[in-house]
Amino acid sequence: MKLVIAIVQGEDAGRTVQALSTSGISVTRFASSGGFLQQGNVTLLVGVDEERVDQAVQLIRENCRERTRYLTPMPPMVEPGEMFMPFAVEVQVGGATIFVLDVEQFEKL
Repeated sequence: MKLVIAIVQGEDAGRTVQALSTSGISVTRFASSGGFLQQGNVTLLVGVDEERVDQAVQLIRENCRERTRYLTPMPPMVEPGEMFMPFAVEVQVGGATIFVLDVEQFEKL
């Protein structure tokens, strides 16, 4: 038995959960946040038999895509009379971060 932990962008979560569920793979979803942009994301917990790990990871890979966002950085503290001209910065967001862990014990109550 393996535990797949996938951290995905909120935009991709619904599609990913649907794909896993349609394939008969149970998934637990909960909201989370973090990373460089502190944007909302979703953490998926997927418990699967070792033979289905590759299938679960492939479904996550197919449904989570990386995308480009343009963000304006926070202005620094400036002295009176100084001027700060913010400009958008291109950053990559999305995709998925996946961890696959061994499960020593599993009980379904």
